Amino acid sequence: MQLSVIILNYNVRYFLELCVLSVQKAIENIDAEIIVVDNNSQDDSCAMMKRRFPNLKLIENKINSGFPKGNNIGVADAKGEYICILNPDTVVAEDTFTKVLAFAEKQQNLGIVGVKLIDGTGNFLPESKRGVPTPFVAFTKITGLYKIFPQTFGKYYAQHLSENETGKVDILVGAFMLMKRDLYNEIGGFDEDCFMYSDDIDLSYMALKKGKSNFYFHETSVIHYKGESTIKDGTYMKRFQEAMNFFYKKHFKVSLFFSVFMKIGIVFFSMVKMFQGKPKPKPTPNNYILISAHNPSGELVREKLENQFKKSVIREDFTQSFSKNIATEIIFDQNYLSFKTTIDVFETHRGSQITYKIFPESSDFLIGSNSSFDRGEVIKIS
Repeated sequence: MQLSVIILNYNVRYFLELCVLSVQKAIENIDAEIIVVDNNSQDDSCAMMKRRFPNLKLIENKINSGFPKGNNIGVADAKGEYICILNPDTVVAEDTFTKVLAFAEKQQNLGIVGVKLIDGTGNFLPESKRGVPTPFVAFTKITGLYKIFPQTFGKYYAQHLSENETGKVDILVGAFMLMKRDLYNEIGGFDEDCFMYSDDIDLSYMALKKGKSNFYFHETSVIHYKGESTIKDGTYMKRFQEAMNFFYKKHFKVSLFFSVFMKIGIVFFSMVKMFQGKPKPKPTPNNYILISAHNPSGELVREKLENQFKKSVIREDFTQSFSKNIATEIIFDQNYLSFKTTIDVFETHRGSQITYKIFPESSDFLIGSNSSFDRGEVIKIS
């Protein structure tokens, strides 16, 4: 078997359903398997998996074992030469794995491959590619210096590469990590003592220590609804500091230099957030456009949406040009469109007034994100 896709889930039943639907399409022409590991979700995740995907491998943990251990459990059951660690709040294109595997096969001393991640509004997520977070690099990240002087302080987000360049990077994000299963096992998998925000950094760095090369691959885009869009607050900063502490204790020496940099950075961060205030969400849509088939099935979807929103819904095909200056929600009917087309429209039509929702195949809900600052939402369609 060539590939095992490991999806660790915890209480994101609707995101998981959309993710698995997209992965199924993406592995149709690959000798591959999907392994869903559920960390004792209290929602309908496991029941949904058994009902909708009865032939897929589902591992039901009796406790929430955390990100590192949950993924390790999944990989232990994997049969593929390659594994892909994939978040359940992602959407892949039909050719994502074909492209990434072809790239991986050409590399020598391959470590981990990551891809271009975009949020629910179509914007690039900078954590798709990162550098080793030394104390000073971490300081430039939390103070925002990397934004002001990217040429000088751009190491945290590996700004030596643009989002549309493939190349070597140090650190990749746990939302999508593809590597050989043998290397994962040789490293020892995710360190189960890791704090949140450091597990993917640690795994990436362990691959580098084995003499391997990690790569950012830009030729396929993957939607990640809970990426860098998560609102940064005091809790985030505390976890970020804990993560960096763990990483330095394991691989370097935690010094006074590190502690001073982190404390200065957190004070600076708090002052900036105080003056910034809360980010402005996108406006409520004035127009709803459904991208669907011009047939009875598409008409039924349109009628359901009009009943839901109590507003007129215009049905178009994907060649339609959309105004970026009018508050518009674009709804993609996956009974009609490919995931690749949907992702392409996310990127090419993104704008300050545009929002997106996906209507998954044979489902009764919409899923999407109206702002770079929200984690995504689910709308049940009656």
